[in-house]
Amino acid sequence: MKTKLTTIFVLGLFTFLLPTLMGNKMYAQKQFVVVLDAGHGGKDSGNTGNGYLEKDIVLDVTLQIGKILEAEPGFKVLYTRKKDVFIELDERAPVANRADADIFVSIHCDAFTKESAYGAGTFVMGLNKSNQNLNTAKKENEVIFLEDNFEERYAGFNPNSPESLIGLTLLQEEYLDQSIMLAGLIQSNMVNNLKRKDRSVRQDVFWVLHHSYMPSVLVEMGFLTNDKEGPYINSKKGRKEMAREIAKGIIEYRKNIALATSDFQNPIIEEKEIEDAIDTVEENIYEEITFKVQLAAAKKKLDTAPYNFKGLKEISRNREGKLYKYYYGETSDYNKIQLMKTFAQEKGYPECYIVAFKNGEKLKLSQVLKSSDK
Repeated sequence: MKTKLTTIFVLGLFTFLLPTLMGNKMYAQKQFVVVLDAGHGGKDSGNTGNGYLEKDIVLDVTLQIGKILEAEPGFKVLYTRKKDVFIELDERAPVANRADADIFVSIHCDAFTKESAYGAGTFVMGLNKSNQNLNTAKKENEVIFLEDNFEERYAGFNPNSPESLIGLTLLQEEYLDQSIMLAGLIQSNMVNNLKRKDRSVRQDVFWVLHHSYMPSVLVEMGFLTNDKEGPYINSKKGRKEMAREIAKGIIEYRKNIALATSDFQNPIIEEKEIEDAIDTVEENIYEEITFKVQLAAAKKKLDTAPYNFKGLKEISRNREGKLYKYYYGETSDYNKIQLMKTFAQEKGYPECYIVAFKNGEKLKLSQVLKSSDK
């Protein structure tokens, strides 16, 4: 089902042929929707290396990227924020999902305790236990603790242990090839055209990317903590140049993707992939607890047959007050239910969530995950 990575690089070689092959037809088709995410904001300043404010730098660069793209035919640009406001991590990707965006790009600056660290890097969603990559993921995810009711919003996710998301990266992995292509084009521009140190394209677990249902990348433009790189990134010249190269990468990606097949552009998770993944992940059993994925709540009583639930099987229905609640799956294995939630999202239930029961009584998920000596 998935296109091989080698195909991606072959596509890049044919970019120069596109005007001849495609003419102007690609611009007459559906608008190419880009969601730009300026990291941090409001009470979350991001990193403050050398006294610079990451939230201000990335907002400026993001708006400049958007301006460049908006001048291109066929582009539509949306933003998670256009001013200095705080946006919860789990509210950023849904902006792209609701817009049925083609790509999601999150802009950040890096920091490190050692001033010698420098260079630009891009990340795509995936499990990677490299300590170096893990440090970046921890910094970007720790904003969760600034959010109200974070224990319920991010139940089961530990920013200091991103590998706890085992199984939850499956949906983004469907877009991994495209994400790598996009990240590679952006990274190449920053390195080759701006002579930045190449910190490469890497995989890691970022919550801001996790819930996006399209090719998604996180760009780390460089280290504010570095005495040479920090001033450059903070400068008017540096911001303009970084914005230009990131925008060029996005434009090049759109040209390349026009040659790809529809299956490559719109991959789907097959039920067998979920079943195979369940067989490979380690069990995470909570005794006496039953986990389910809540799909919907309605006054109408529906038959629990798959045709009423986008083909999903294992549907149950409970009457709770004046509403019927509809659930998918039933297991004491938390890792398994995470995978089932991912599958439900792919099938058309983006707002579904995991609930926990004990002896038929619904419990707070965050409290369940804290218990049982887990």
